[in-house]
Amino acid sequence: MKKLLIIGFLSLFLTPLAQAQFGIKGGLNVAEMTGRDGESASYKAFYHVGIFYQANILGPLSIQPEVQYSVAGGNLKSAFTNYDTELHYFTVPILAKLTLGPVFLEAGPQYGILLSANQSGQVQVGFAADGTPAYGNQSRTTSSNFKSSDFSVVGGVGLKLASGFSLGGRLVAGLNDINDAKNLSGINDPRLQNRVFQVYAALQFGGKK
Repeated sequence: MKKLLIIGFLSLFLTPLAQAQFGIKGGLNVAEMTGRDGESASYKAFYHVGIFYQANILGPLSIQPEVQYSVAGGNLKSAFTNYDTELHYFTVPILAKLTLGPVFLEAGPQYGILLSANQSGQVQVGFAADGTPAYGNQSRTTSSNFKSSDFSVVGGVGLKLASGFSLGGRLVAGLNDINDAKNLSGINDPRLQNRVFQVYAALQFGGKK
């Protein structure tokens, strides 16, 4: 009986692994940062690359954890500022995936770790002698202005093609405030969130295509 229980447990663990599909993916990020009072946000084009592991759970349902290098950010503009922000993240989406014929739907949470941040353009650089904000053109590292982590929800749809290729699109919507700038006044709104539209191509290896 003990041997049968061990065999049964191993079969539950190894069956999804045997049907797993490892893969590589990459594509376009169209990103903006929303929520800042006094500044209008617009989208900027960036990119993402990563690897993933898809394991079947039951029928058309599978789970797909990923690791990605993904660039977010966008453009922010006001009467005095006009600058681009690049936020470089290591992201880990963990998605539930439903495959219906060649079409698949995917959704789940994503955790991001900020690797670096850069801003370039017309930004606030300090204060004048009379205490009013001073602005200038700069390109600078601004990692300290942003929180070290980002939580998001992901939803998307895609199409499986021949030979393990697939195409897909996703919306990655940030849930938490990423703004951590404590040395600005006026434009420093307490809410700043990532929003990223992704279009990607993927190639899967192993398992059942």
